[in-house]
Amino acid sequence: MTESLITISLVGLLAGFILSMPVAGPISILVTSNALKGRLRYCNLVTIGASFADFVYVFIAVFGLTKLYSFYKPFIPYLLSAGAVFLLFVGYKIFRTKIDIEHLNNDKSHLYEKIKKKERGGFYTGFMLNFLNPTLFLGWLASSFIVISFVSSLGFNTGGLDTIIDKNVKEFSCIEGKTMEKPQMPSYLKFDTTNANDIGMHKQELKKYPKYFSLFISLCYAFFLSVGSIIWFYYFTFFLVKFHHRINVNIVNVIINGLGIALCLFGIFFGYTAIKIFLK
Repeated sequence: MTESLITISLVGLLAGFILSMPVAGPISILVTSNALKGRLRYCNLVTIGASFADFVYVFIAVFGLTKLYSFYKPFIPYLLSAGAVFLLFVGYKIFRTKIDIEHLNNDKSHLYEKIKKKERGGFYTGFMLNFLNPTLFLGWLASSFIVISFVSSLGFNTGGLDTIIDKNVKEFSCIEGKTMEKPQMPSYLKFDTTNANDIGMHKQELKKYPKYFSLFISLCYAFFLSVGSIIWFYYFTFFLVKFHHRINVNIVNVIINGLGIALCLFGIFFGYTAIKIFLK
């Protein structure tokens, strides 16, 4: 049992760190735009808030609470609509941002108080950006299936989590009323899993563990995945904050404005998806 917990903790930590690297999502854009302004504390709060929402979605996807999706599903278009409005609002504010070096130097005390007030909402902003994106549930279900299956195929003890996630994918297919294709691992990550399946945990072997074990190991994976995400964004933000002053202020303004437009495009996409669901 200890072996599987250590394995899942390390896997979750690495998965959270690696899967957070692409700078393409709303959180990454928000963090990048604010890091270029030198707002390290605000970015860290945004990251923690977003990771808290990730923790909830990952736990639901991994533990097997997919049946809750049937109750959650009718509210998805409303969440997407709220997310679209929220993203458009945040994106517009970022787009209107203009860093003025002279103003920064001449009025530091006033600006410091203004920044402190804005930083208090960092956790809330990060949490809401991810919470209002229900597509994260399916994304984490698919990515967790690939990650855990790959680790299991290498012969590591995952505590039966690979079997649990496989079951979740099937349950999700039943709820959707259609067959959901299982996520496929890239060819360069595929192995002959014949022996690995003998080594890995199966349904009958899960009986050896206490009833609460599947709950505990799912919490463990979700928690360390969130921690891994926080670690990546911390160092990513620290790097941008440390070297942002070396970039020409005009270029920084162009980058930030461009990221604001990108967030607005995400908001439009969310709105479009919500409208399509409403029309169905």
